[in-house]
Amino acid sequence: MILILGILGLLLSLYALYIEKRAEKQKGYKAACDFNNKMSCTKAFTSKYGKTFGLPNSVYGMAFYLLIIILSFFNQVRIIQVLAFLAVLGSCCLAYMLYVKLRDVCIVCTAIYIVNILLLILSFRM
Repeated sequence: MILILGILGLLLSLYALYIEKRAEKQKGYKAACDFNNKMSCTKAFTSKYGKTFGLPNSVYGMAFYLLIIILSFFNQVRIIQVLAFLAVLGSCCLAYMLYVKLRDVCIVCTAIYIVNILLLILSFRM
């Protein structure tokens, strides 16, 4: 199950990067997850909170989920637990920025937060 969540997180992160890059190139781009001004993935990914140290957060997500996938093959439960805990902490910070600062609901972001919570829960059940 950890492997499946890692793959799902990787796919969500890839989609997030795709949206951000497409929005940078095409003015007025509307992603499939953009429903209105209060429910917009593009708004979240292109905001000032969408990057950390100059890189899109989705790039860090892709690296994280690739690492989780690799670690799951080697049954490195303790490392996965620590990484999942850190991911949930990061998700809490990003969720605060999204829901409170931006006053936005991003379905892709929320799905990633859920994947991270499930990774943490399942890593302790291994």
